[in-house]
Amino acid sequence: MALPTISGNSSGRGICQGRFTISTVLANEDDTHNIYCQTKPTDCQTGPTYCQTEPSHCQTEPTYCQAEPSYSQTELTYCQTEPSSCQTGPTYCQTEPSHCQTEPTYCQAEPSYSQTELTYCQTEPSSCQTEPTYDSLTQSNIFHLRTFGYNTIDAVPSYEHYANTRVPGEEERGRPTLADLRCYIMDMGQHPPPLYENRPDGELGKEERAIQLTGSKLAEEPVRFGWIKGVMIRCMLNIWGVILYLRLSWITAQAGIALTWLIIIMSVIVTSITGLSISAISTNGKVKSGGTYFLISRSLGPELGGSIGLIFAFANAVAVSMHTVGFAETVSDLLVDYNATMVDPTNDIRIIGVITVTILLGISLAGMEWEAKAQVGFFFIIMISLANYIVGTIIPASKEKQAKGFFNYRADIFAQNLLPNWRGDDASFFSMFSIFFPSATGILAGANISGDLKDPAISIPKGTLSAIFWTAFSYLVISATIGSCVIRDATGSLNDTIPIGSMDCEGLACGFGWNFTECTQAGTCKYGLSNYYQTMRLVSGFAPLITAGIFGATLSSALACLVSAPKVFQCLCKDNLYPGIGFFGKGYGKNSEPIYSYLLTYATAVGFILIAELNVIAPIISNFFLCSYALINFSCFHASAINSPGWRPSFRYYNKWASLFCAVISVVIMFLLTWWAALIAIGIVGFLLAYALYKKPAANWGSSIQAGSYNMALSYCVGLNEVDDHIKNYRPQCLVLTGPPNFRPALVDFVGTVTKNHSLMVCGNVIIAVGLGRMKPNILVMGFKRNWQSDHPQNVEHYIGVIYDSFDLNYGVCIMRMKQGLNISRMMRADVDSSIVGFAQQASTIFQLEQGRKTIDIYWLFDDGGLTLLIPYLLTRKKRWRNCKVRVFVGGQMNRMDEERKAMITLLRKFRLGFHEVHVLPDINQKPRPEHLKRFEDLIAHYRLNDGFKDETIVNELRKDCPWKISDEEIKSNKTKSLRQVRLNEILLDYSRDAALIVVTMPVARKDKCPSTLYLAWLETLSQDLRPPVLLIRGNQQNVLTFYCQ
Repeated sequence: MALPTISGNSSGRGICQGRFTISTVLANEDDTHNIYCQTKPTDCQTGPTYCQTEPSHCQTEPTYCQAEPSYSQTELTYCQTEPSSCQTGPTYCQTEPSHCQTEPTYCQAEPSYSQTELTYCQTEPSSCQTEPTYDSLTQSNIFHLRTFGYNTIDAVPSYEHYANTRVPGEEERGRPTLADLRCYIMDMGQHPPPLYENRPDGELGKEERAIQLTGSKLAEEPVRFGWIKGVMIRCMLNIWGVILYLRLSWITAQAGIALTWLIIIMSVIVTSITGLSISAISTNGKVKSGGTYFLISRSLGPELGGSIGLIFAFANAVAVSMHTVGFAETVSDLLVDYNATMVDPTNDIRIIGVITVTILLGISLAGMEWEAKAQVGFFFIIMISLANYIVGTIIPASKEKQAKGFFNYRADIFAQNLLPNWRGDDASFFSMFSIFFPSATGILAGANISGDLKDPAISIPKGTLSAIFWTAFSYLVISATIGSCVIRDATGSLNDTIPIGSMDCEGLACGFGWNFTECTQAGTCKYGLSNYYQTMRLVSGFAPLITAGIFGATLSSALACLVSAPKVFQCLCKDNLYPGIGFFGKGYGKNSEPIYSYLLTYATAVGFILIAELNVIAPIISNFFLCSYALINFSCFHASAINSPGWRPSFRYYNKWASLFCAVISVVIMFLLTWWAALIAIGIVGFLLAYALYKKPAANWGSSIQAGSYNMALSYCVGLNEVDDHIKNYRPQCLVLTGPPNFRPALVDFVGTVTKNHSLMVCGNVIIAVGLGRMKPNILVMGFKRNWQSDHPQNVEHYIGVIYDSFDLNYGVCIMRMKQGLNISRMMRADVDSSIVGFAQQASTIFQLEQGRKTIDIYWLFDDGGLTLLIPYLLTRKKRWRNCKVRVFVGGQMNRMDEERKAMITLLRKFRLGFHEVHVLPDINQKPRPEHLKRFEDLIAHYRLNDGFKDETIVNELRKDCPWKISDEEIKSNKTKSLRQVRLNEILLDYSRDAALIVVTMPVARKDKCPSTLYLAWLETLSQDLRPPVLLIRGNQQNVLTFYCQ
């Protein structure tokens, strides 16, 4: 994976003498960035002065003198508009300086005055402000007056500074920026009014004018719920769903009381740990609407959060159909009892289900307030029905109930129902678990409407955990009691009575005077735990109350899911993670109800209602909910494990290892329940995750994945310190002296091409201490200083000093020169002509284009360790340079050309670089042409010391003040190198005029033997008049290539 480009700013060898200096004259070529300095304090305090070396003038901000203040800043002056009136706050009078009152006048109502708000009045058009109001550079429009007793724009800690929202109609008060505190300029009227500041009516927008017309009237508050009404009751209703009334007794008959308790306990363990994880996540910051999706996406990031959000919304929509089918099934059974079926039992379920879900949709669209009132009503109905059931287990059973298998509490019934009795081809422990588990998914009902809670951080933990406890207790009690009262098989016929002790009777009922042997053996019994889904209705003291309870449980659960799915989907749509769904996120009304999401949920529910089989629908959604639980628990574990300072949940009763265990168990249970459904769920999550990773959503929520990436990178970087460097693992890690990276895009593109997916690139101004451990630069890349002849020699000295410093740090050095130049900062201004803009565009995009079938010419004249070969090789691995042919040029002797060529080809083959074309240059040491030699002498003439006829004392003074001057002795001692650079330029012009890139081994000058101007003249001469880009490379003389495997 490519490491990101790091842009840094550091001060270098600046020449602006002031309190604060930023200088980048050393960065590259003709680059002399703005140097910002502050003048020394004088009697008149000026603003920051911005000095520019090109052109040579200073732009000074307006000067504000204390000697002649434009504002009268005496004591606070108060005025009365009428003798009988009292100002609620201090009023600041604006008068002429000579008329300003110095003594405060107080309101007559009370000796102490109220400073609740600031008001201003003017008594004359030409006025002075005794307490001026300043335009802020931030979003706050006034000074924070009298902070700790004195005037300052510095702000005290405030909630508004950390909140992302504001009250409609009120000004947003922002914390002043650091620039405001350090460089604030008291310039009245110079800056536009801050955001939310009062402006004339003509400047107000439509929405702002509407706010102003309402005056102080606040917007209508949306409905908000507490932890009982908003979470606990909602979760309990969703858990006490269709499974409790219609399937718990049947599960008890199949799995027995013992395994049923195990199923309940396993579900409670999963839901309890998940509840603890939800509580921890929901208390780690302000929770908004979106429920489970919001919690997961803000913890694990938009990629995983978006995928699970879609799945969870779909699962809730399917859950609507499950609970609605449970209700319709009960109504259908009643119609059968009264011989009032409409078509047949299956189609009756479909008809009743569609009508029911339509009515529930109407309640939901009426608003959250009506939905909440309906839920409270359902809650009391269920509580009454459960109490009615407990009472019914105690009331002695009538003959009719005994005929259907109910005999009150019996120890032998409990003993028989304690163990499992599997019936059916698909009957097993995990098939029963898959049918029961959807009832436990109701723990998220409260979290799903987190945006409608008064305080989600308090309501979600208290309400969710309370609901889990009481519903788990009720499930255990009902399973044990119904398994102790009702046998598995009964006929329901009053004619099946026998004398107690008859010998031709089999089964537990024989001891109670009933003979159900025939139907038991034939499997035709209509009643009993294994055959009659309405067993709780049979056991209860008053059957219609159980029917009402079934209606309340199924309808309340369906209603909760019908509300949850659109709320979750609305939040997902607003985040714009997937295309084409933003339409469903639009909200209406004071609670921002997602009407279109409701309609989509309704359509999905109707589609599954048409299945009309509860045992088929329930396992479908189990895997989706388990997948959500797994990610919720993993979110809690991951956020805890990375030790991010931002993970500070106020709920402390959780354990990261328990969360991880629950996440793993949830995935395991998914496959144990229905392996194909688990694969489908994971496949959908994987597909949506891959899409999000491909699209790279712009959302940045500070997820634990981001924090984990930092931890992983940090640990790997630290771990690199324990590994010794090896040539095989060498990577060019480049510090690129770009100044602002957009000033030299071509240089950034070129180095980025080399380092992409390979190594590190850092963009900066000067050599700085950058990197961590072994993740630090080992190559310095910079542009050629094209204006060195016109620039101040001191800057030339600094430029060459950067190269020398790099060698001292054991860096390799690369210098890029282009005919058009690299710096396009001047071309970025608005007042340049079109021709210069054309050059700028060409310079900025040349390395972004396909290079075609040109050549990359490498002049490996001196062995620098192989860096001169490695950089071009990395280029050829990229698509843009892949078709370029690489030619290697080396120096040699005329009489040994073939031998040296073969030796070089052999060496390159051992390096496995794929470079096969080698040229030997026998004329590299020939004398250059006179005109080129004359041009070089003219180039350095201006910098010559000409010390041959000067006194030694004068020469020493000149060398001290002007170290860049070239002495006659230095010219003589470096004559051979100088001639070589001139000759090499001639060779480059002859061989590489049409190349895509020329790579040349850069010459190295000896310390204190070669002045900076002479060295720069070498580089200038070597690379001048060349149309292709020229890259001068010098490694640190240590191997970066090897042909050994160890």
